[in-house]
Amino acid sequence: MPIDTGTARLERDPDHPDRVTLHVNGVPSSALDLADPGFLDFEYMQQMAAVLAGMPAGPLRVLHLGAAGCALARHVEHERPDSRQLGVDVDARLLELVREWFALPRSPRLRLRADDAGHALAALPPASFDVVVRDVFAGDRTPDHLADAAFAAAAHRALRPGGVLLANCADRPPLHLARREVATLAGAFGADAVPGRRLGVIAEHAVLKGRRYGNVVLVAVRAVPGPEDAADGTERETGDGPPVLDLDDAALGRRLRSLPVPARMLAGAELARFAGG
Repeated sequence: MPIDTGTARLERDPDHPDRVTLHVNGVPSSALDLADPGFLDFEYMQQMAAVLAGMPAGPLRVLHLGAAGCALARHVEHERPDSRQLGVDVDARLLELVREWFALPRSPRLRLRADDAGHALAALPPASFDVVVRDVFAGDRTPDHLADAAFAAAAHRALRPGGVLLANCADRPPLHLARREVATLAGAFGADAVPGRRLGVIAEHAVLKGRRYGNVVLVAVRAVPGPEDAADGTERETGDGPPVLDLDDAALGRRLRSLPVPARMLAGAELARFAGG
């Protein structure tokens, strides 16, 4: 089908008739099971879901930058009914088609907006979302304006205290893009983000070791400000207010290791070594 940015194609799985893959301009962009809204096929989305499972119970407010077929949004609605989600994609015609093709949650549970992801993020009120997901690609990499310091600052601003940024970074050895993004996110999320284990990266072993091209999921948690915060607005982790996701949580580690393709989290000292200055 023609769309604003080129073409969209649906491909059925011959072994599972209810499963389809959405290709946008020849690139697999979403995989869905029409009979199972909780289904996730892409490994990096399974890793993101493992992180979301560690957040406090109940509905979430989630922003999806790069909505495509809304596979992760369907999963969130399945796992956390009554969540409020916004999917942003630059292709208006694609959003019309996925509404037609797939059983997506209706508005206001899932609103879809045609816009540039950076523009949409910058226009949001502060502290609007519990989760921001960035999954935007031009070819095989994230557009530069969605991986720079301005984007990191805008994502931090859009998150509520304790909120989580999940960013999909496709990279190849020696993972320069992922390492650079760790430093960029550390600049926006605070000097204690790395030692305080509020910043981490997730990938399968071969990708982390720089042996092949693959997806790296970057996780950044906005600190919860406490009464002792400095006058300059610096945020520090505290036991007051909403709970902060623990990237060192043993249960999260088990969930990642138990995935069909096992993955692991680098945080703290391991992440500092990964970023390498």
